[in-house]
Amino acid sequence: MGATGAGKTTLLDVLASRVTMGVVTGQMLVDGRQRDSGFQRKTGYVQQQDLHLATSTVREALNFSALLRQPKTTPKAEKLAYVDEVIKVLEMDAYADAVVGVPGEGLNVEQRKRLTIAVEMAAKPALLLFLDEPTSGLDSQTAWSICQILRKLANNGQAILCTIHQPSAILFQEFDRLLFLAYGGKTVYFGDIGQNSRTLTSYFEKNGSRKCGEEENPAEWMLDVIGAAPGSQNTIDWPEVWWDSEEKQRIKEQLAEMKTTLSKKPVEQDPTSLREFAEPLTFQFFLVTKRVFEQYWRTPSYLYSKTLLCVASALFIGFSFWDSALSLQGLQNQLFAIFMIMTIFGNMVQQIMPHFVTQRSLYEVRERPSKTYSWIVFMLSNVVVELPWNTLMAVLIFACWYYPIGMYRNAIPTGAENERGGLMFLFIWQFMLFTSTFTDMVVAGMDSSETAGNVAQLLFSLTLIFCGVLAGPATLPGFWIFMYRVSPFTYLVEGMLVTGLANTEVVCSEIEFNTFQPPSGKTCYEYTQAYTSSMGGYVRNPNATSDCSFCQSSDTNVYLGLLSSSYSHRWRDFGILWAFIIFNAFGALFFYWWARVPRKQKVQESPPPGMSRQATRQKTRESTKA
Repeated sequence: MGATGAGKTTLLDVLASRVTMGVVTGQMLVDGRQRDSGFQRKTGYVQQQDLHLATSTVREALNFSALLRQPKTTPKAEKLAYVDEVIKVLEMDAYADAVVGVPGEGLNVEQRKRLTIAVEMAAKPALLLFLDEPTSGLDSQTAWSICQILRKLANNGQAILCTIHQPSAILFQEFDRLLFLAYGGKTVYFGDIGQNSRTLTSYFEKNGSRKCGEEENPAEWMLDVIGAAPGSQNTIDWPEVWWDSEEKQRIKEQLAEMKTTLSKKPVEQDPTSLREFAEPLTFQFFLVTKRVFEQYWRTPSYLYSKTLLCVASALFIGFSFWDSALSLQGLQNQLFAIFMIMTIFGNMVQQIMPHFVTQRSLYEVRERPSKTYSWIVFMLSNVVVELPWNTLMAVLIFACWYYPIGMYRNAIPTGAENERGGLMFLFIWQFMLFTSTFTDMVVAGMDSSETAGNVAQLLFSLTLIFCGVLAGPATLPGFWIFMYRVSPFTYLVEGMLVTGLANTEVVCSEIEFNTFQPPSGKTCYEYTQAYTSSMGGYVRNPNATSDCSFCQSSDTNVYLGLLSSSYSHRWRDFGILWAFIIFNAFGALFFYWWARVPRKQKVQESPPPGMSRQATRQKTRESTKA
């Protein structure tokens, strides 16, 4: 306990190895020895906020914690049986198979707090269970219920260390020992509370405080005594009193004895206990990916909106350019249809990012500090879970877009309907995979989905503008040609364009023919032969000697050449797009590691060089010694 600003939560975070900034001085020993690399897995940490995955059930949340955090040597059946025992001990049988939901919909406040404690208990912490203000924000009945749970756990052999804010007298009596901190983290008292708080109150009374009344709450009384309560006054330097007290000397003697005797205990020989994670990466990946798939399946609003976006957009574009002819305007329409299908990119990004941020919040706040699973597994599972859904969306887009436009007919003259239809589907599939992996790469290192969405939209606009449709490489300023080369949509649009339009004849519509008069004595064919052989095009009435009708293009390959596209590049473009997709996946891992993976904490066990003995004593006074 302590006044506001005393550093209760900071101390708890340091002891639980959850601080990733600053320098920690002093020693933290387990059985008289320095903590090993598996310390965090051997402890549980119940945070003040009850953060859970809304789509999982209570039992699933406990099974997930037990399977990933209990030692690998423990059989699966035993882990699941322990979950049933935790549910029974915490009296959660009535809602064990209920969906967690969000606050206000699903579990109530008390049930969510019980679940938060149960998740940590399911991990079967061998050393300590940390709790950060477990009764804050709860009504008196709920707070009492939570304290009874803690008391029951302690009676069953679980060591518990928690911070608590302004408990009632009856709640205060449930605890065995107290570390009382003044502002700035200075120790005021550390020791037993005693029956009816007599051990605690007698310490303060014998050192000059007023007596604690029979009806007073000892927790509020001691805050008033040290001047931490509103309107209270204090003339005694209680941290100095503690520094020179007999109680402190006895605690130091006890700690020294513990350090000597406990260090003689045999060291645990289980090599798996020193691992950072209880389970290997393969099992972590399987279990985490399974949970993310369940989250998507139980969020139908996301799947429905994704399906509606893809199907409605494809149908709208497909029927807008229904049965496009192979005229000059028809070729432009089919090109524009390909360009338009790219525009769903931004909407899909906005759909994916909130789900990623939800998973990331749960992982970074609770699961990463407790060493439940690796950040690599977290990232890969979120990348993989989108792939099958986007594959399904690619099938729907292909069927609702490719056939209404009539692109399949363009492959009939060469008998390549199956090959080109399949390749077109593969390009659409790659577009969907690129969208999801690009989204993960952009949002991986950013705090909010809104900011990431804006950045993704900007990058999408640049890739679309410089893909060669709005302005070809020949018309781009020299400085911007690099954007044409690095834009993934350059290769996507070219691949889709040549697959859909190449190797067929152009048939101009009536209004697209140019009429002119040939020289006297020459037919239309004879007059235009030299031009058409080098520039393309054809004459509708080759034997006429007047009113020649000329179409500027006779072959779709000539039209594609004007767009710097070639049918021979189709498989090259397919391969380059895979490179972009793989780059996105590795980019997502890199940006998450660079921006969000905590670096090693600095630990300093001795005073910095040059610090005087007086400064060392003053620093020690202001540190919490437990």
